[in-house]
Amino acid sequence: MSSLSSVRLLKFLFDKPLVSSNVRRFAGAPLSKFSAPGPNLMRMRPIFSSTSSSTSKPQETPASTGEKPEETTKENGETNPQIEQLNSQLQELIKQKNELNDKYMRALAETENMRKRLTKQIDDAKIYGIQSFCKDLLDVADVLSKATECVPKEEIKDSNPHLKNLFEGLTMTEAQLHKVFTRHGLTPVNPLNEKFNPNLHEALFQQEVEGKEAGTVVVVSKIGYKLHERVVRPALVGVAKG
Repeated sequence: MSSLSSVRLLKFLFDKPLVSSNVRRFAGAPLSKFSAPGPNLMRMRPIFSSTSSSTSKPQETPASTGEKPEETTKENGETNPQIEQLNSQLQELIKQKNELNDKYMRALAETENMRKRLTKQIDDAKIYGIQSFCKDLLDVADVLSKATECVPKEEIKDSNPHLKNLFEGLTMTEAQLHKVFTRHGLTPVNPLNEKFNPNLHEALFQQEVEGKEAGTVVVVSKIGYKLHERVVRPALVGVAKG
């Protein structure tokens, strides 16, 4: 048993109210025997003292003393200009991005508009590519119409087979020509007894006609034609005067 354990045991026995005679006799020994600690206890004292001193005294840190390390200050001093430079570069890149995006959107819109215009022109070319050819054929149709109108109906008899065959041939040619016109979207405009329309008709004269409302087409000098929705030739008409 160590000296420290013996000291603790003696303290416990002295504090007890009832002790045995052996203990009292042991306790009657002179205190000089217990006043000097043993060598083991002397060796343990520095251990407790050093431990208590190390635990009781806190270590001082740079944060508690208020001092800043030189490396941190130096690092902060170098970071600020770098951040400012990076921010300026970022703003410049954002500006360039916005400019390029604006140019791209404008170019995209212009390309889309051009595509729509070209598509419309191609469609119009397919539909109205024969417009000039139709206008030339209209003169042929007018000649055939005048030819059939000039033949007197009373002369068309079996007794005059040559005139009859010629008239029938002209009539059939005119009918076939009008079928070709209709097949390609060329339709006649005959506005007799209709309201005058300046988009489709061309007025040659005005005259007073009883029973006709003012602005009504009363005479058609030449039939007009439309190619789909486009006027190839307006109808030449006379309009009632109010």
